[in-house]
Amino acid sequence: MSLRHHEIAESGHRILNPYTEEKLMLLGEVCRLREGQRQLDLACGKGEMLTRWAERYGTIGVGIDISEVFLTAARDRAAELGVADRVRFEREDAAAYRAEEGAFDVVSCVGATWIGDGLAGTIELLRPALRPGGLMLIGEPYWTEPAPPEALEALEGTDSEPDTFASLAGTLDRFEAAGMELVEMVLADGDSWDRYAAEQWFTISEWLRSVPADHPDAADMRQFLDHARRAHLTWNRRYLGWGVFVLRDQRGPATADRDSQKR
Repeated sequence: MSLRHHEIAESGHRILNPYTEEKLMLLGEVCRLREGQRQLDLACGKGEMLTRWAERYGTIGVGIDISEVFLTAARDRAAELGVADRVRFEREDAAAYRAEEGAFDVVSCVGATWIGDGLAGTIELLRPALRPGGLMLIGEPYWTEPAPPEALEALEGTDSEPDTFASLAGTLDRFEAAGMELVEMVLADGDSWDRYAAEQWFTISEWLRSVPADHPDAADMRQFLDHARRAHLTWNRRYLGWGVFVLRDQRGPATADRDSQKR
């Protein structure tokens, strides 16, 4: 599915992941956010996390995304919430963006680990920008139980490979292998998955009703809609979970201090 198709399917969404507003704000609470903290969000979408947290907690945000459609929505939202002076949004390929080293208290990539070709690569994209002792937020799917081959073929984004995602415990193993400590998490549930998926169905259906049958994107959007409905109801709800995981770099000063004490 192309970027343009995402822009159509998610045109009605503020949060471009299977998260409710309540879970988004809970995530901010568990991160113990404080006024003046700086956050970098790669593949920020419409910037709902940055703008809502700036409004609630007084944080300062930088969002990077390749979609001008999403960034326009993010800037409009920042103005609506009165935080345009606290957040800024830049159009750039998140995979190529290089932030100032150690400049951010929170770094995040929520639901877009494809920017780093997977979990480990995305951690390495984010790590340099994180100050010692700061928090890294990764949004990632996980298997709730082993999925049959039919599910792997149907679930968009898995590339039909059984090891693209892992179980929750397997995801923990991947974090630890990358040198990260899991300190918190806020997981989506069946209802938030449904809201994210079903809102896309309605949005696409309405869009298809509004354009000519021979619109250049119409056939692909019809195919996506048919596939997405069936895959979600048949496979996604049973086998695929999603959550945001709060991490600390185990290679930071605290680890170094413990190692020196052991010596």
